[in-house]
Amino acid sequence: MRGKFITLEGIDGAGKSTHLAWLVERLRSRGLGVVQTREPGGTPLGEKLRALLLADPMHQDTETLLMFAARREHLARVIVPALEAGDWVVSDRFTDATFAYQGGGRGLDWNRIAALEHWVQGPVQPDLTLLFDLPEEVAAMRLQGTGAAPDRFEQEKTDFFARVRQAYLRRATESPARFRIIDSRKGVGEIQKALEVIFTTV
Repeated sequence: MRGKFITLEGIDGAGKSTHLAWLVERLRSRGLGVVQTREPGGTPLGEKLRALLLADPMHQDTETLLMFAARREHLARVIVPALEAGDWVVSDRFTDATFAYQGGGRGLDWNRIAALEHWVQGPVQPDLTLLFDLPEEVAAMRLQGTGAAPDRFEQEKTDFFARVRQAYLRRATESPARFRIIDSRKGVGEIQKALEVIFTTV
């Protein structure tokens, strides 16, 4: 039996990473084989591309193409083999992030991203996408409170993240059966209770 493909999405500072390890552990406690991964990255080549994408200035088209190059490798080496083996895959970001960051944030034509999506991943789509939604101003405050050095995306201004957030919400509207929107203004315990309810039906 094919495994399930779960993705976590949201603007930087929305808190999805806080819940990723918890979610993976909860799924494993059900006796499921779970592969935890991330984008960009997930493979040795993908991690090299991630380092470039998060640090080096580049044209928005180059940025998008590198995202999909890393994704093609990710699908071929990790995601599809795991799903075919019956494991669940839980990924910190996938193609929705490209629509949000490069489409919404950078202003790249939505149809060009959709063409790359079709070419690179074919019919492969997440079975469930958890969108951790948070006002961009609140997310910015959270990022400032971490004390960590911001990467190239985290250095963007609030209006960039406002566009990213709206693009995510557009994707959720276009695929309502796949998305579950999580209100990230709530506390960790409350969010995890909501996730427990969601995963009783997955």
